Amino acid sequence: MNRCPITYEPCGGNLYSEKGLKLLSPGLSQLKRLEFTAEEQRKEAFHRSKKMSVQGVQPKLSAVLKIKEQKFEIVDQHGRYLLKPQHHIYPQMPENEDLTMRLAKAVGLDVPLHGMIRAKDDSLTYFIKRFDRKGQKDKIPVEDFAQLAGLSRDTKYDYSMEKVVRLINAHCTFPAIEKVKLLKLVLFCFITGNEDMHLKNFSIINQNGKIELSPCYDLLNTTIELKNASEEIALTLKGKRRNLTKQILTEYFGGERCELNNKVITSIVENIFQSREGWMKEIEHSFLSDEMKEKYIDVVESRFKRLKI
Repeated sequence: MNRCPITYEPCGGNLYSEKGLKLLSPGLSQLKRLEFTAEEQRKEAFHRSKKMSVQGVQPKLSAVLKIKEQKFEIVDQHGRYLLKPQHHIYPQMPENEDLTMRLAKAVGLDVPLHGMIRAKDDSLTYFIKRFDRKGQKDKIPVEDFAQLAGLSRDTKYDYSMEKVVRLINAHCTFPAIEKVKLLKLVLFCFITGNEDMHLKNFSIINQNGKIELSPCYDLLNTTIELKNASEEIALTLKGKRRNLTKQILTEYFGGERCELNNKVITSIVENIFQSREGWMKEIEHSFLSDEMKEKYIDVVESRFKRLKI
């Protein structure tokens, strides 16, 4: 019996569950396989990279969902979805990212519609709906923190989390609210082994007369992808990128830098702790291989212990 790569539910002999299809569009009764193998997608991403506004280490493609044709179509402009195929070096990145985004949603972080689809060679490709688009061609103003800091893709690691807080204070409509979100995101990334939250992975969005942190994106457990991963955070915190402690993450960053009171910090920590059992079930039920599931669980459990929660 197949499992739907969008909802993780059993779907019999079908590629997707009815619920998974309806999440994409009420008009979908089926979804055809993506018309490219993983290797062909990587080649397409390379050739189209100069035409895309979103780039990075992972190969990415822009796509639209064609309801009548019941398929995703790769495009150069006006895409409403980003597609990420299997990486040629790092194993199971689509499965990793989709799982990590599901765990983020479980702790109340804002995540866009996302999931995985089957390609021509039966490989899984990750998809995420763009939150910076509306209507047919309209864009919602979004700026990543590298832009806000006046830095480039090449210098996106040359910053600190303390300075990220200053950017939130300077640009967000209600900084106190956004700093609560920031602390939860930082703790989440630490626990799930995401050591690659550089400046371009934080953004603000301007909509409905309010400037706030954008929905989350590019969340994945990089620790299990990299051999001998040594860092725990991409941007320095109290001058460190490793050996982070509960005191540094909660008292120093949450209390001193984000200026959150103990009640708020405790609430965030307890919320993450209460999600722990559900996380383990999600990991076990994910599309990762048994080996990668074990590695993922080991990272999460060790980080929970270090935070003493």
